[in-house]
Amino acid sequence: MSISNPSATRGWPAEDQQIDPQAVLGALDDDACRAILEATSDESLTATELSERCDIPTSTAYRKVEKLADADLVDERIRINTTGKHATEYRKCFDDVVVSVADEGRIEIEMTKPDSTSSASSHSAVADD
Repeated sequence: MSISNPSATRGWPAEDQQIDPQAVLGALDDDACRAILEATSDESLTATELSERCDIPTSTAYRKVEKLADADLVDERIRINTTGKHATEYRKCFDDVVVSVADEGRIEIEMTKPDSTSSASSHSAVADD
């Protein structure tokens, strides 16, 4: 049996925290990252589960979720298992990304959060191992 710990999330960037456009664009330009975002849009998955679901090596899954987390495109949570084994799980944490070219060619990124009333905002899950 396992539960997701909602207090162990990376969280959404603070209002004054700048989003790194290069990190976001780099992650969105990556085929494996896009596959991971699609897989985690409805449920939280571990790197091992992502490896199986996206048909990529486990080592690649770990590198790609780190890239997505650095770009603030996925939330990280700790899945606590009653057996004592804990795993990090990942879930897409945005609905839309809007890219704009501002004055002097500066790139701006705006991300919209998921609707807090949707089932995607569930903070806990129980599963049999």
